Amino acid sequence: VLTLDDRGQVLLPKDLRENLAKAGDKLVAISRCREGETCCITLIQAEKLANSIRQFLGPLLKELIEV
Repeated sequence: VLTLDDRGQVLLPKDLRENLAKAGDKLVAISRCREGETCCITLIQAEKLANSIRQFLGPLLKELIEV
């Protein structure tokens, strides 16, 4: 369970910090809304998200350039 403080900051539990990232890593928060309210928040390391996007879009962009 995470608690939001009065400044809107969240402290990640130690085990999550140790397994998810190291100091200085950038994390991306992705939220999903249902009926106008946030229902889910996902954290992903920015580098891993960027790599996934490159892998997905790379072949598509290459194909578009060749057309």
